Amino acid sequence: MLEGLKESVYRANCDVIKSHLVTLTWGNVSGFDKQEKLIVIKPSGLSYEELKPECMVVVDLKGSKVEGDLKPSSDTPTHIELYRAFDGIGSIVHTHSDYASMFAQAGKEIPCLGTTHADHFHGSVPVTRSLKQDEVEIGYEKNTGSVIIEAFEKLDPLACPAVLVSGHGPFTWGKTPDQAVETSIALEKIAKMAWGTLALTSKERALPDYILKKHYLRKHGPDAYYGQKGGKEDE
Repeated sequence: MLEGLKESVYRANCDVIKSHLVTLTWGNVSGFDKQEKLIVIKPSGLSYEELKPECMVVVDLKGSKVEGDLKPSSDTPTHIELYRAFDGIGSIVHTHSDYASMFAQAGKEIPCLGTTHADHFHGSVPVTRSLKQDEVEIGYEKNTGSVIIEAFEKLDPLACPAVLVSGHGPFTWGKTPDQAVETSIALEKIAKMAWGTLALTSKERALPDYILKKHYLRKHGPDAYYGQKGGKEDE
């Protein structure tokens, strides 16, 4: 069942390790089949050295296991909430990558300070509010998804395909597992750049909005002209 998606999700999980976004087992990648309405996700707590495509677990949008011998990731309810709420996404990546997690632990959004950020995210990367005690004690992972959705009440999740869960870490998404991993890599890089920039100056200097829009739209807008059509993007 969903062998192609299992392979893609497996490779994406391997890629977050190769990209130094995950330590130990602190992360997971999932993929969503829109026609079948099924999710393929990494097993809970399984080391990446043991991971194989056949280890992937298939669950439905109610969280019931459809296929697989192992337990799905403990973050599965969070992934489910996002797939249900954000139309157009086909994969989710969760890591505890260093610099993005620093911003999450500080409860601070990542401001758009330069064009590298603007190439990938249309504005600041938001941070959620902290979960309340009752939200943690009952339905913690589901409520994590709920506070992410709440943070995007006035934002487009496709224009800003990333979020920081306060005190926790980043989630990113995309149309495919490869795209979601690429976004996670970009997020960590711009978080590192923002951290260094803020260390150098006490005054936060946001990128002017007209430059932000130019850089975002030249890659993602209706008249985008960045990169080679049908080929790999390159400056």
